[in-house]
Amino acid sequence: MATATKAPQADVTVSGSGTMYLVTPLSDEAKAWVEENVPLEDWQWLGNGFGVEHRYIGNLVQGMQEAGLVVR
Repeated sequence: MATATKAPQADVTVSGSGTMYLVTPLSDEAKAWVEENVPLEDWQWLGNGFGVEHRYIGNLVQGMQEAGLVVR
């Protein structure tokens, strides 16, 4: 009997569409990566996540994935 393979737990979640996205770092690794690589102002944080314009989300997600983070 084959065992089910679980997908890796997400380090980061991305929600939204259109012009704005909400990026929520979940793991300690993701939080450290954001702190080191994403220049954010306090007002960009919405709860545990931060807002990103649509023109930047693709590059941000790519950078996170290239760093080994799991983005969902």
